[in-house]
Amino acid sequence: MQVEIHTQRKHKVVGPKSKPRRSGQSKNEGLTEQLVFKAMNRLGYYDGGQAIIVEPKKSAKPQIQKLLTAASKRSGGTGPGYPDYIIRDESQEDVVVVIECKADITKHVSDSLDRYADYAVDGARLYADCISKAFDVLYIGVSGQTQEELTVSHYVKLRGEKDHKEILKGCGLQAFPTYLEQLKNQRFRVDYSALLEYVGGLNKQLHGKRIPEKQRAILFSGILLALEDATFRRSYRLHANSEDVLDTMIQQLSKILEKAASKSMDKFAGLRDEFSSIRRSPALIRDGYFKELVQEVEEHVYAFVKGNEYHDIVSRCYVEFLKYANDDGSLGIVLTPAHITQLMCDLAGVGKDSVVLDNCCGTGGFLVAAMGKMVAAANGDKDKIDRIKKQQLVGVEYQPHIFNLAVSNMIIHGDGKSNIFHEDCFKSTNLVKPFRPTVALLNPPFNDGSGIDELQFVGQALGCLEPNGIAIAIVPMSCAMYDSGQGLAVKQNLLKLHSLEASMSLPNQLFNDKGANTCALVFRAHVAHDPKKKTWFGYWREDGFVKSKRRREDSAGRWQAIREQWLDAFLNRTVVTGSSLLHSVTAEDEWLCEAYLETDYSTITQADFERDVMRFALYNLMLEIQSPGSSEALHDKA
Repeated sequence: MQVEIHTQRKHKVVGPKSKPRRSGQSKNEGLTEQLVFKAMNRLGYYDGGQAIIVEPKKSAKPQIQKLLTAASKRSGGTGPGYPDYIIRDESQEDVVVVIECKADITKHVSDSLDRYADYAVDGARLYADCISKAFDVLYIGVSGQTQEELTVSHYVKLRGEKDHKEILKGCGLQAFPTYLEQLKNQRFRVDYSALLEYVGGLNKQLHGKRIPEKQRAILFSGILLALEDATFRRSYRLHANSEDVLDTMIQQLSKILEKAASKSMDKFAGLRDEFSSIRRSPALIRDGYFKELVQEVEEHVYAFVKGNEYHDIVSRCYVEFLKYANDDGSLGIVLTPAHITQLMCDLAGVGKDSVVLDNCCGTGGFLVAAMGKMVAAANGDKDKIDRIKKQQLVGVEYQPHIFNLAVSNMIIHGDGKSNIFHEDCFKSTNLVKPFRPTVALLNPPFNDGSGIDELQFVGQALGCLEPNGIAIAIVPMSCAMYDSGQGLAVKQNLLKLHSLEASMSLPNQLFNDKGANTCALVFRAHVAHDPKKKTWFGYWREDGFVKSKRRREDSAGRWQAIREQWLDAFLNRTVVTGSSLLHSVTAEDEWLCEAYLETDYSTITQADFERDVMRFALYNLMLEIQSPGSSEALHDKA
């Protein structure tokens, strides 16, 4: 069998050889390998312009070869063994993909998953167990003799983890970037959970040292900011005591803020004072604690932030620190989940030329997500990326402690200018308009006691946008319901100047225990609403996330497919019974999908009908038990 191993140069690719199988002849594993080879060829694995290396049977990478010396399928892992294909990318040193083939689809996967020599998935699993001692592994079992019957199963085994997770169910072989993305997502989920566990423990530790909640967050961001400087990262370990480390950090933070503020330090004076106040915590420098703390944060948090650059991990850590003080909402921090900030960027069409505004930016979650989208779209253009970070991200935050956190967050994520203004957004128009924003993304304060309707924040953001700009706001559902009072007047004023393009009802527990049911409203700026033009409505109540411990997680890996479905429906204004529709509305109408949604009765089965009849009968019985005779009226009405 021959196959070209290294694919960085242009060359002729030769696949595995196999003789055609005559009728009645035994099944040939070589045919399966050939089908896999052809699929990989179509998917670009052998494109000379990529850094992908496809290796049959053995690997040129010594570390992989060494790990496979204990991967014999026949002896249960006591001797050498090699998968049919080993695939890796020179630019992604920590990941490996392996493929194991079997001719017979009845030998695809066993119930016990330990019949390594006989079944495709079982054999791939053994190789993954060995290689995952040093790499994140995506392993694939393939069986079948024809393209039509080819069966493919994908699993992930991460380095340092015991569990095997099946992914991409029902899919055939995929392009290598898809596998890299899957591995990245799985690794992020595991490492993110570990990070939050660490931060939760650190929170308790700092609480034990009587460090106030607000100061914990500023201390945390200060350490991360200081670690941005390579000189500090190298030098802090050399200091003899924690007091010297703390003094060096404060000095370094002043330099960072001075550079970020350009000509004036006034903008960041409050943040500078916050950092300086850390000195007044003697518990930090006792027994060498602060030096140890910096080292821990570098190991557990800083490395994670750098490896996941445009995920707003920092804000999530802030919320973890502030959760006890923030239980009553007094600190005003309600974090928009990262998967939603990223989705809103996609819905708004954020690209490299967008100028993004968040006039209620909190700790900067929307801006960090937008930065990631814009930098990716710049495709490595350094001048453009520099311009994005210096001129195309604008935030406004009124509360001083949250403003300080937002500034820290943006600088940590590489924003060299940090155009975050400490101001009342209703007085910030002259500060924001010169940037000529084209997109506004916001999650305004909910019932903050100021008497200001959430839609007034939306109107202010729309007023700052360029004509035809797009604003997407996450607001309580009450804002989209009929209101005959002040709310109606606000809605009328909005539609006189701007048009409602879409409304999407969001998942019930999007903000965990904060209780507010929300929707996302999409407006086009400075284009008066035409009541004859239909608005698109989406029923987006199920995002695949489930509550686990204290947070919602995509534990079943459903979000990616749901996201693609939502995005496609929104961009194409698709109408699907039970989930989306088009309807003309005015300020006097409901702006919620639920008000106009039709039930798709074609999906109801006999089993559904029988189940609901039984539930109704049990409900009536319960009423009868609780209050004899009370169910008679119900029966009469029914």
